[in-house]
Amino acid sequence: METNWEKLRPTLFEAIGTTVYLVGVTFVVAGTLGLILGTALYTTRKGGLLANRPVHLVLNVLVNVVRPIPFIILLAALGPITLEVVGTTIGSEAALFVMIVAATFGIARIVEQNLVTVEPGVLEAARAAGAGPLRIILTLLIPEALGPLILGYTFVVIAIVDISAMAGTVGGGGLGDFALVYGYQQFDWEVTIVATLIIIAGVQGVQFLGNALARKVLRR
Repeated sequence: METNWEKLRPTLFEAIGTTVYLVGVTFVVAGTLGLILGTALYTTRKGGLLANRPVHLVLNVLVNVVRPIPFIILLAALGPITLEVVGTTIGSEAALFVMIVAATFGIARIVEQNLVTVEPGVLEAARAAGAGPLRIILTLLIPEALGPLILGYTFVVIAIVDISAMAGTVGGGGLGDFALVYGYQQFDWEVTIVATLIIIAGVQGVQFLGNALARKVLRR
């Protein structure tokens, strides 16, 4: 059976727009929250700028609990909270809320791991010079780890694209939903292949941009 692209084209463009929206908003919000949480994890550890064992323990356990949960299970587990916050458990906004939660904890661990690569002696020198913790974090710690952080965030964007494909399970739409509903379920492999190629092209573009930015930062 020949694919009716005249009929499917508007739906495809809408799916692309939904995917860009879900991925973009998740990246911005979760990227910010994850950076804060990851920095808190790093700075509250033993010997850190804001060393606080109880706080670090709570944050570490929280990240370890949430981060490994498969997204499809997290969608169901956060149902009551999603209902309270968004007012519904279906649709793009419901999927977006869970995507932000999932991405935030994943990013936090990536941020922490990249901050660990910063030479402790550099931070100690800044502390000895009288710089406060906030100033050290903003002007020294994060800039020193910026190259690896960009690469980490590039990986995160690709992971967010991956979980956005599962947004269709709660009516979230997007290219994953388009490929399943109009491709796989209709036995129309052309639709599935086209949707897959669009996702691959987007991911390759993000990877290329991330690598280029990281190289530029690391050469400075």
